[in-house]
Amino acid sequence: MLPAPALAQQPNPPRRLGVLSVTAADDAIGQTRSAVLVEALAGHGWKERGNLGIDWRSGGGDRARIARLADELVALKPDILLAVGTPSVEELRQRTTTIPIVFAVVTDPVSQGFVKNLAHPGGNVTGFTDYDGPLAGKWLEMLTQVTPKVSRVFVVYNPATAPFAPLMLRTIEDAARTLHVTVEPAPVDDAASIAALALRKDGGLLGAAGLLHHGQPRAPPGGDQ
Repeated sequence: MLPAPALAQQPNPPRRLGVLSVTAADDAIGQTRSAVLVEALAGHGWKERGNLGIDWRSGGGDRARIARLADELVALKPDILLAVGTPSVEELRQRTTTIPIVFAVVTDPVSQGFVKNLAHPGGNVTGFTDYDGPLAGKWLEMLTQVTPKVSRVFVVYNPATAPFAPLMLRTIEDAARTLHVTVEPAPVDDAASIAALALRKDGGLLGAAGLLHHGQPRAPPGGDQ
């Protein structure tokens, strides 16, 4: 056994942070977020490859892959987890109730059941919301202002990476009644579904960053986002 003075000189083991992102590893916005995170942590004295080890995982919009990566990260027993995007939060919270989870880029975390409320989240999950569901109605209003003649709007989303889409659709449908616009959900998950949607010429397209993720289908060229 080491004497007390020797024990006092032993460096503390580095803390570990596990990061699970919905986007692909080469996603430009995701890379920027990662760089900002590393810089901000260093500003608070937590330096990667110094007193902090970061395990990065990127799901590339693939829900099955995100689930596998969540298993990997939880198995590593990090001190804290960062979940970027709704699917990341869902998968991680299913696997641990003890490791703290901080989320970012998540829509309406209260309605999705991630936290009890914004002031007192409760449990082991907390974080930052990018926008609330009710804002979705404003997107439709903006579209009708840009294209006043539009009477039908297809709401484009990927069910795999936007499980919160029904929350936003309800808000959009409420706004549609006031704006006298017909709203039609348009889920897309592969090239064929995008091609089929591109053939529709009888309405506008509404796609939001929160409903579509890089690495997954996007709205066809010319669509309103």
